[in-house]
Amino acid sequence: MDTIYYLIQKMLPVAIPLLLVALGGMFSERSGIINIALEGIMLFGAYFGVLFIYFTQASSMNPQIIFLIGMIVAMISGLVYSLLLAFGSINMKANQVIVGTAMNMFIPAVVLLFSKMFFSSDGITTNIILYINEVPILSQIPILGDILFKNTYLTVYIGLILLVVLTILLYKTKFGLRLRACGEHPHAADSVGINVYKMRYFGVMLSGALAGIGGFFYSVGITDANVSGHSGVAGFGFLALAVMIFGQWKPIRIFFAALLFAFLRALAYSIPLIPFLDNLGLDQTFYKILPYLATLIVLIFTSKKSRAPKAEGIPYDKALR
Repeated sequence: MDTIYYLIQKMLPVAIPLLLVALGGMFSERSGIINIALEGIMLFGAYFGVLFIYFTQASSMNPQIIFLIGMIVAMISGLVYSLLLAFGSINMKANQVIVGTAMNMFIPAVVLLFSKMFFSSDGITTNIILYINEVPILSQIPILGDILFKNTYLTVYIGLILLVVLTILLYKTKFGLRLRACGEHPHAADSVGINVYKMRYFGVMLSGALAGIGGFFYSVGITDANVSGHSGVAGFGFLALAVMIFGQWKPIRIFFAALLFAFLRALAYSIPLIPFLDNLGLDQTFYKILPYLATLIVLIFTSKKSRAPKAEGIPYDKALR
């Protein structure tokens, strides 16, 4: 039982960044814009969020306040960087995949350059820790208390709250209805007075904000608040795209898909605690590739049945009614 609790506690901090970035990709594609740039946006948001922590960690501010402000900095950074995708895809009607790929290639080089120039290293490392040992009262809840309210990160609670809020936003608000309409039938949406261009901008901006937060959560909850131009975010942006597709562009399904991939990653670092797997004698590298191998397998078996938004990737043009 202790091993199961340990795996879940290791899994959740990994699942939350994947969840948020996948939800970001979902909002962008629900509006009709393919966001391949999630990897670059994650790194951009993480870099500025950790940069803020680096300059404020020695102050007298509460570490949790520093973290929350850093999260906002990362969110704004991701939003701003995503505007490049929005402008190129919506205004210039450029190929969305190429724009996203270019954005992914640009940021690691910039992060590495500035880190070398100002910190004489490959990235930034801080010593802030957002690890919560125990939440009073809630930690006494049977089973759930041991899993969620003991020995976990603040990022987990924020991520779960955002999941609920974003699900309500997508399905229970006018904004969500209009956004989905723009990704399915943009000309029909335009015919009833919805500004398709504006809604797609909102979708991409929300995607950028979530990817920025996801990148920051990755750096704080997985790599202990450090980010570099070499390692980037370990392919989590592309993994999040797979999670989004596996989750069929639906928030709750995306959440469970993120848990699956996060479990496989946590498993790779917990082999000594599982006698059956430890006795197999396999190299740990084999287990480390499992999340990425699972990504390929999932895409092979689900791609034909995927129900993507009908108008995603197609530049909107009023003249083509």
